[in-house]
Amino acid sequence: MRSTMMSAFLVLAASVPDARADLLVVLNKSDHEAALVDPSSLEVKAKLPTGRGPHEVAVSPDGALAYVSNYGVFGVFRDGEQRSEPGNSLTVLDLGRRAVRDTFDLGGYSRPHGILVSADGSRLWVTCEGSKAVLELDAKSGAIRNAWNTGQEVSHMVAATPDEKKLYVANIRSGTVTVIERAGGRVTSVPTGEGAEGIDVSRDGREVWVGNRASNTISVLGVAGDSVIASFPSGGEMPIRVKFTPDGRQAWVSNARSASVTVFDVAGRRLLATIAVGAVPVGIQMSPDGKRAFVACTNDDVVKVIDVGARRVVRDLATGREPDGMAWAAPRRAK
Repeated sequence: MRSTMMSAFLVLAASVPDARADLLVVLNKSDHEAALVDPSSLEVKAKLPTGRGPHEVAVSPDGALAYVSNYGVFGVFRDGEQRSEPGNSLTVLDLGRRAVRDTFDLGGYSRPHGILVSADGSRLWVTCEGSKAVLELDAKSGAIRNAWNTGQEVSHMVAATPDEKKLYVANIRSGTVTVIERAGGRVTSVPTGEGAEGIDVSRDGREVWVGNRASNTISVLGVAGDSVIASFPSGGEMPIRVKFTPDGRQAWVSNARSASVTVFDVAGRRLLATIAVGAVPVGIQMSPDGKRAFVACTNDDVVKVIDVGARRVVRDLATGREPDGMAWAAPRRAK
């Protein structure tokens, strides 16, 4: 009897998700879902439904929740297949239970895209392209606490300084970056280049790097003066995302049209390497230890796993149709 009970217990324990394990969250735009991937084995552990055309995802600091922007457009880079049903909601996923926890209705604010979670987990910031706005939401209830009008066309991605005093928004059609000073509410916009889209703030909080997808350039803004202090070629065609490595020494750029990732030395703004990946690379996610980079190649329906030190693709990860936005969930562990 004891042996039978023990066997039953082991089977039950094996079926319960390990809430302490890291997860890579990958959004599949054309499947309207989030894939939860074990980053060690690269096994897809679960798939959870989202709204239509999920594009970007951010995870709470404790690794418990994932917030998904339901943009509403999918088949984005596939000729003749693009579908547009403007969304106005966020899906909240409980990663421990592997279930949908909530849906935040944004009302008249449409096409939510870029999304961030504050360092304390209490607030969300999300761009709403259809409304030329950036919202600040209560992360628990989804209530809108603040709204800033960018006055720019296609306010797409958002990044924050480490102290969270400023938000930087890339505006594709306007070719600008909007600077939002949260404390006073001041909003200004700075021209960078045609098709400003990919954006990230350096780890020291001193610079903002922007990929200008139509001019194939990278612009660097100095945070102190909020002006362009450098501009140089992206090393590929259609630079669409920019991501700093965890140590802040390199910037990785996905070039959608040339199916490549370019790697830059941040201090010298020097091109170090070009890595061939798959068709239409967009989203980039770094592992916290900086050893691996995950690049979502949307038109190949695959995520490329890259050895950062060797700068080469080591694995293909199939999560679903049209993967794009990704985030890393690292649950807090007892000390």
